[in-house]
Amino acid sequence: MAHRRCVTVESSSSSDSDTDSDLSSASSHKKSPTFPAENSASSSRKRKRESSDDDNDSKAECSTCLRSQNDLNEEPSHPEYTQNSGKIHLGEVQQVVITAIRAVDLTLGLQRIPAGFHVVLKADGAEYQTSNKSVRIDQAVVEWYERILLPCEPSSKVRVSVYASFELGPMLCHGELLRTFEISVGELLDRNELHPITFQPKQGEVVSPCTSLSMTLEQGLSDENNIAVLCPPTALTSGENPDTSTLRTDAGYRLLARYRRTQDNSDLNQSIKHFERASDLCPMDHPYRPAALFNLANVKFVSCQADGRFLDLDLDIPISLFQDALDLRPSDHPDRAITQLHLGIAMLARFAKRGFQTDADAAGELLSEVLDVCHANSHIHRAALLAIETSALHPAASIDANNLRREWPAVSMLPLSQNQLAHKAEWCSRIDDPHALDEVISLHYDALGHYNAMHPYRGQLLINLSVMVSIRFERRGNVEDLDQAIALQREALALHPVGHTYRPRSLNNLANGLSTRFDHRGNAEDLDQAIALQWEALALCPVGHTDRSMSLSNLAVKLYTRFDHRGNAEDLDQAIALQREALALHPVGHTDRSMSLNNLANGLSTRFHRRGNAEDLDQAIALQREALDLRPVGHTDRSMSLNNLANQLSTRFDHRGNAEDLDQAIALQREALALRPVGHTDRSMSLNNLAGELSTRFHNRGNAEDLDQAIALLKEALALRPVGHIDRSKFLGNLAAQLSTRFDHRGNAKDLDQAIALFREALALCPVGHTDRSMSLNNLAVQLSTRFHRRGNAEDLDQAIALQREALALRPVGHTDRSMSLSNLAGELSTRFDHRGNAEDLDQAIALFREALALCPVGHTDRSMSLNNLAVQLSTRFGHRGNAEDLDQAIALQREALALRPVGHTDRSMSLSNLAGELSTRFHNRGNAEDLDQAIALLKEALALRPVGHTDRSKSLSNLAVQLSTRFGHRGSAEDLDQAIVLAREALDLRPVGHTDRSMSLNSLAVQLSTRFHRRGNAEDLDQAIALQREALDLRPVGHTDRSMSLNNLANQLSTRFDHRGNAEDLNESQENLCCALALLTQHDPRRLKVHASLATVYLAFHRSGLDGPGDDTDSLNAAMHHFKAGANFVPGGLLPRLRASLAWVHHADQHGHSTELEAYGTSMQLMDAYMSATASISSRHRAMQDFPRMLAVDAASCALRSGDVCRAVELLEQGRTIIWTQMTRLRTPLDTLQTHSDHAAALMKRFRDLSSLLDRPPVSHADGTKSVNVEAEDTRYRRLVEDWNRVVEEIRKIEGLSCFLLPPMFADLQEAARDGPIIVLVASKSSCDAIIILHQQPPSSIQLPTNLGKLRELVLAFQEAINKEAGPTGNQPALTKALRKLWDDVVCPVVEHLGGFARRGSRIWWCPTYLFNFLPLHAAGEYRANGRSLSQQYISSYTPSLAALMRARRSHDRSPLVPFAAIGQNLPAGASCTLDCVEPELELVRSLLPPPPTVSFTKITSVDATKSRALRALQDNSWLHFSCHGTQNFDDPFKSAFLMRDQPLSLLDITQMDLSRHEFAFLSACETAVGVFTTPDEVIHLAAGLQFAGVKSVVGTLWKVTDATVQLLVEAFYKNLCGDGKMNSKRAARALHQAVYSLASERDMPLDQRIVFMHIGA
Repeated sequence: MAHRRCVTVESSSSSDSDTDSDLSSASSHKKSPTFPAENSASSSRKRKRESSDDDNDSKAECSTCLRSQNDLNEEPSHPEYTQNSGKIHLGEVQQVVITAIRAVDLTLGLQRIPAGFHVVLKADGAEYQTSNKSVRIDQAVVEWYERILLPCEPSSKVRVSVYASFELGPMLCHGELLRTFEISVGELLDRNELHPITFQPKQGEVVSPCTSLSMTLEQGLSDENNIAVLCPPTALTSGENPDTSTLRTDAGYRLLARYRRTQDNSDLNQSIKHFERASDLCPMDHPYRPAALFNLANVKFVSCQADGRFLDLDLDIPISLFQDALDLRPSDHPDRAITQLHLGIAMLARFAKRGFQTDADAAGELLSEVLDVCHANSHIHRAALLAIETSALHPAASIDANNLRREWPAVSMLPLSQNQLAHKAEWCSRIDDPHALDEVISLHYDALGHYNAMHPYRGQLLINLSVMVSIRFERRGNVEDLDQAIALQREALALHPVGHTYRPRSLNNLANGLSTRFDHRGNAEDLDQAIALQWEALALCPVGHTDRSMSLSNLAVKLYTRFDHRGNAEDLDQAIALQREALALHPVGHTDRSMSLNNLANGLSTRFHRRGNAEDLDQAIALQREALDLRPVGHTDRSMSLNNLANQLSTRFDHRGNAEDLDQAIALQREALALRPVGHTDRSMSLNNLAGELSTRFHNRGNAEDLDQAIALLKEALALRPVGHIDRSKFLGNLAAQLSTRFDHRGNAKDLDQAIALFREALALCPVGHTDRSMSLNNLAVQLSTRFHRRGNAEDLDQAIALQREALALRPVGHTDRSMSLSNLAGELSTRFDHRGNAEDLDQAIALFREALALCPVGHTDRSMSLNNLAVQLSTRFGHRGNAEDLDQAIALQREALALRPVGHTDRSMSLSNLAGELSTRFHNRGNAEDLDQAIALLKEALALRPVGHTDRSKSLSNLAVQLSTRFGHRGSAEDLDQAIVLAREALDLRPVGHTDRSMSLNSLAVQLSTRFHRRGNAEDLDQAIALQREALDLRPVGHTDRSMSLNNLANQLSTRFDHRGNAEDLNESQENLCCALALLTQHDPRRLKVHASLATVYLAFHRSGLDGPGDDTDSLNAAMHHFKAGANFVPGGLLPRLRASLAWVHHADQHGHSTELEAYGTSMQLMDAYMSATASISSRHRAMQDFPRMLAVDAASCALRSGDVCRAVELLEQGRTIIWTQMTRLRTPLDTLQTHSDHAAALMKRFRDLSSLLDRPPVSHADGTKSVNVEAEDTRYRRLVEDWNRVVEEIRKIEGLSCFLLPPMFADLQEAARDGPIIVLVASKSSCDAIIILHQQPPSSIQLPTNLGKLRELVLAFQEAINKEAGPTGNQPALTKALRKLWDDVVCPVVEHLGGFARRGSRIWWCPTYLFNFLPLHAAGEYRANGRSLSQQYISSYTPSLAALMRARRSHDRSPLVPFAAIGQNLPAGASCTLDCVEPELELVRSLLPPPPTVSFTKITSVDATKSRALRALQDNSWLHFSCHGTQNFDDPFKSAFLMRDQPLSLLDITQMDLSRHEFAFLSACETAVGVFTTPDEVIHLAAGLQFAGVKSVVGTLWKVTDATVQLLVEAFYKNLCGDGKMNSKRAARALHQAVYSLASERDMPLDQRIVFMHIGA
C-alpha cells in the first residue's frame, strides 16, 4: 500500500511504499509521517517557513495599501510651463493653424462613464469645437487631427477647455469640464508639440483627468480651402434663448460635480432643477430630448443613492426617464448602449430592493446586449461587465435592502474620514479581535457606499477593504470572504487602468488573492492568472523602479507555487533567477538584504529537493548564514533567521547524514525559542519547530528523550493555542503525529488513542466548508488505519475509508491536492483488499491511482511516487489474478519511476528494490533468466545505497538474499546460496523481536537453509529452518495476509524432514498446515497453485510410505493427482507456473502408472502451446523450448499407444511437435470458408487477418545495449496482440460450422494426409520405439520396433562418425554400411514387411520421424550385400515434418502457364576463403535441362549480383527455385541457418517471414540443408523444412556435406527425369530424385555418403 501521511501541511509529508519482497509475498511499507515545520497559511510550499516571516513581499504589499486620503478641496488647474529661450517672430506669417491636439490620461479620475472627449477653443469671440472622440480603457492618449484657425497676433489669448461628453450623438452641452486654461498664440508657437502643457493635480485629487496636453501648429500663407473653422453650436428653435438649454445643462453639471466633492445636498437639488428645466426646453420631437432625458435620469438616480437607501418611488422615476431616453435612441443610435447600461444598473437596484425577477431578467438582457455591441476594451463594456459580476455576487436574497449602499455606488456624507478608516484598519490588523474586524469591514462598506464607480477615492477604499476581508478569511477560513476579497481587488484593478500610478499595486494585490484561493481550492486558472498579473506588475516596474525588487520577489513566490504543483523546472529556475535579481537590488548595507537572502535561499533549497545538486543546498545555507549575520542579537527578526537556517541544516542532514548539521539545527531552534519567551506571540511556533528537529533526531538516533521532549514542547505549544485559537487545529495535528510516532516505537495504545482523539478534535475545528477540513479528514483517517493494523478492528478501517472519501470529495477535479487524496483513498482500499479480499476494492484502488498519476504528468515532482503506487497495486492484482498485462505495466511504471530517481536521489534505493521485485515476479512466471540477473543487479545497487545503520538495510539484505537463492535453484552455484544465507542472517539480526518485518526475515532465512540442506544434506540446516518457520508462523496469526504462505513454507520443510527421517508426525502436521493454508486463500488467489503443489507432494509421501493404512494408498495417490491437476488448471496461477505444475503431474502420473497420465500429457501440451504463443520472436521461442522436456510429445504418444489408442497418439504428436512452425502457419490460415457467412463473420475475418498480419511481422531487432524497457514494451505489445487474436478466434468458433477453427486437428482430419500413399510415423520414447502406419481409408496400426532409445542414440552416433570418415579407394565406407544395415534391421525392415499388404512396390511412402529418428537417413536403409534388400528397391521415400505440413503442401491453386524459375548461385560468399568453381557450370546445366520459353521463364543470379536482397526478390517472384551455394546449419540458433550470399547470409529466419504459399519446388544444392538440431529435434528446424512450412510444396535438400562432383552428376540426372519430356510438375520431384540417386549407384568410385546425401521433403 502506498499513500502519504499528512500532519499540518499535507504536501510536506509524502511517502512512497517500499515494496521489499519476501519469498512468499511482496510487502508494502508505510513510512512514519515526516514532522513538518509550521508553514504560512497562504502557502503550500514544501519549504519550512514561519508564518510570521515578513520576507514574503506578497504579504507586505497588501498592508501598505491601508493608507489614508486627504479631504477633497476644489482647486483650479494650473498648467506647468517649461521655459523655452527661443522666440518665433510672426512678422511675415499670415495664418496660424492648429493641425493636431494630443491629450494624455483623459479618463483618470472620471466619476461618470464617458461617451467621448472633445476640446473647445475660444479666441477673439469665436468658439471652435473638435469632434467628439470615444476612448478605450487601454488608450492613454487621445488625438484630434483637425485644422483650427487661430488669430495671427502673438498676443492674442486662446482659452482651451477639455471636456468629457456623455453622448456621442447630438450634445446638449459641452459635458463635464476636465481642464481649462488660457495661453497666448505666441506661447503656443513657442511650445508647439515639443513642450506639452502639464497639469498639477487639484487639491485632494489622487489622480487627475488630463495630465498633459500638446498641440501641433503650422504657419503659412492663408489658404482657406485647407482650414476648417469649427462653428458654434446650432441655435435652438425654442422660444427661449437658443443657448438656454445648453446653459442649464452646463450649470447642472457644475453643481453635480461640486456635490460629488462637498456632499452638499443643496448642490444636488439645484443640479436636478437645472436638468429638469433643460428637459422642459426640449419637447418630444426635439433632437436633444434624448440627451436631456438621459441627463435628468442620471441625476435622479444619484439623488436616490444620496440618502443611502432606495425608495420604490425614487427608483421608478430614473428608470422611467432612462426608458424614455432609450426609446428615442434606436438600435443604430451611437448613444443607445450607454443608455442601456444606465437603465440596466437602475433596474438591478430596483431588483435588489423589491426582488422582482422581471427586473433582473430585463437588466440582464440590457447589459448582455451592451456586451455584444461594445468593444471589449471600451469603458461602457467594462461597466456592464462589472454590473453583471456585482449582481452575480449579490443576488437579491443576499442583499440587505436597508443597506444597499454597500452594493451599489452612492454618494453621501462620510461617517468617518479616510484617515480614520485607515488607522482603524491598521490597528485591527495587529490584534485578534473578531468583533473589531467585523466592525472595520462594515465601516469600509459604508464608506464605499459614498463613492460611485468613477470616484477617485473608491479604488483605495476597495484595496483596503479587500485587505481586511482577506485577514478575516485567514482567521476564520470562510471561503466567501476570499471570493469577496478577490472581487473587490478586481474592481480596484478596473479603476486603475494602464498608466495609472497604482496599477502595479492593484495587480499585485489581486495576484495575491488569486494565489491564496489557489492554495485553498487548487484551481490552476487562479494560479496562472496570478502569475500573469505579477508579470504585468513587474513590467510596470522597470529597472530602476523603486518597487522592482518587491515585484521580482512576489512573482518568484508565485512561480515557486506553480512549480510545486506542476513540477515544471522552468518555473523554478525562473523564480531563482528573479530572486537573484532582487538580491542584486539589495546590496550589502541595504535594509532589505536579509529578506532577499532568505528568499533566494528558499528557492535554492527547493531546487535541491528537485534535482539533488548539493551546491544549491550549500549555497542556500551560506545565504541563510549571511542573513543571520545581518540580524545580530537584539534584531527583531533574528529568531526568524535562526529558524530558517535551522531548516536548511536539517535538510542537509537528511541528505548527507552529518550529525553536526542536525545538532546545530537543534541549537539554533533552541536559541530561537529563547528569544521568544513566555508571552511572545511566536513562542508556540518556535516550540513547534524545535519539536520537529528533535523528532528528526529521534528517528535517526533513537534517543527516546528527544521524542519525549518533542511531545512536551508540542503540548506547551498547544496550550498556547487554546480553544478558539485559529491555529489550534494545526497544533492538535502536530502533537497527534508525534504521539503516533511514539506509539509506533513503544506500542503504548494510549498514545495512539490520544492521537486519534486529538485528530478528531482538530477535525471538529474544521467543519464543513473549512479550507483545512480535507487535510484533517486525511490525518484522522491515517491514524484510524494505523489502529486497524494494530488491533484489527474493521470499523477503524471502514471509517478511515469513509473519511478519505469525504476528503476526496472536497478536492474536486482541478484541486491541487486531488492527486494526494486519490492516492490516500486508494491506499486504504488496498489495505481493505489485503484483509478482506474484495476484488472491487483493489480495482477501485487501481483506478484511483491511475487518476492520481494522470494528475502528475511528466515533469511533476510527485510523478515518481505516483508511478510507484500504481505499479505496486498492479503487481498485487497480478499476484491475485495472474493477468500478465498487469505485471508488464507494473514493470514499465517502475522503470519510469527509477529513471526519475537518478543516482543521488533519496528514493533511488526504494525504486531499485521495487523494480527488482517486479522483475523477480516475472521471472517466476515466465522463466527469463535475464529478469533474474537484472533483479539481482538492481538489488545489489540498492543495498550499496543502504549502508550499515540505514533504516531500510534489512529490507535490501532480505530481498537480495531471496533472489540469490532463486538463482541458485536455477543454476546451482553454491556461491549464490552461501551469500544468500549470510545476507538473510544479517537481515534477521536487524529485525529483533518486536520488529514488524521479523516474520519476513525468519521465512527468508528458513527457505535458504532448507535449500542448502537439499544441496549438502546437513540436518542442522533443516531443523533450524523448521524452527525459524515456526517462529514466523507465530508472528502471522489468524487474519494475517501472509499466514497461508507461512503454513505452506513450514509444511514443505516438515515434509522434507519426513522424507529424510520418516517421522509420521512431521507428515501429518504438514498435511494439516496445507489444508489450513488452502482454506485461507480466496478462490482466485494465485498462491493456491503453490499450495496445491505442496499438497500433491505430501500425498505422494503418504502413498510411498504406506502411512495411509491398508487400502488407503490408492486414495493418497488419487489425491496427489487431483492436486496436480487442480494446479495445472488453475487459470489465475499464470501460464508458466501452470505449465510446470502440469509437467510435474505428467512425471508422477507416469512414474506411478496413474490413469490420469494421458490427460496430464494433453494438458501439458495445450499449456505449452499457449505459453509459446505469447513469446514475441521465433528465436526466443526456440530458446524457451529448450527449458522443457524434449520428449514430451513422443512420450505422450507412447502413453496413448500403451493404452491402445493409436489415433490419440497421432493427435498428440501433431499437437506437441513443430510447435513453432504450427504457430507461424496459424497466422497465415486461409479464410475462404468464412466468405459465405454473415457480415459479422466478414468483420471477424478482417479482424483476424489484421491481427495475424501484425503478429506475423518480423520482430523488432534489438541491438546489444538496447534499453530493456524498449524490449519489454515490444514484448508487452505482442502479448496484447496475442490476447486480442485469441479472442477473435473464440468468436469465430461460435459461428456455425466453425467450432473447430484452429483447434488441434482430430485424427479423421489428419488421415487425409495419406491420400497419395502411406505415412509412417516413427515414435522414439523412453518406454518403447514404435512405428505408426497411417493409411488413407483404414484405421492406423502400430508396430513396436525391435530397438530402444539407447540403441537409437548409438545408431545416430554411429552415422555421425561414419559420415566423417574418408571413403576407401573404391568408395566403400564400411562403418556407414554397417549403420545402414542396422537401420534396416531395427527400423525400416519391420515397416516394409508390414507395408507389403497395403502399398504396391514402387509406390510413394512418406516418413514422419520424431525425436532421434530425425537424424537417420531412413530412405537409404538396406542390407547392402549382394542380392540384399533395401528400401529404395521397394518404395520411393519422401519426408514430412508433420502431417499438417504435408496437407498444406498438397493444397491446389491456380498455376500460371509460364513457369518462373530462378537459379541462384554464389561462388564466393562473404567471409569465404575459396571459390566454388562448380556454381556457374551447375546453373548453366540447369538452364540447358529446363524446357525453353514459353514453358519456363528462367532467371539466373550469380556472383556479385547474388546478394541477400536480390535473392529475396527472386525467392518472392519465382515459384521454382534452384540454390547452388554454401549452406550452413547453426546448431546454437537454428533460425540463423542460412544460404551464404555475397554480402549477407540469407537466413532461415528471413525465409520464414515470406509467404511462399504458391511456390512449387526448390532444389537446395548446398550442404546441410535438411539437418535439425539435437536440443529441439521435434521442431524440425532446418532450411528445407523452413521452405516447406513457408509454402513450397516440394523440396530437395541434403543431410550433410555434398561434393561438387556429386552435385553435377545428380543435378543432371534429376532434371532429366523431372522435365525431360518438356513438362514441369513438382509432384514428379520425389520420383525424379529417386531415379537420379539410383543412377548414381553405377558410379562405384563415388562414396556411399554422397549417393545418399539428398532427400525429398513434401508432396
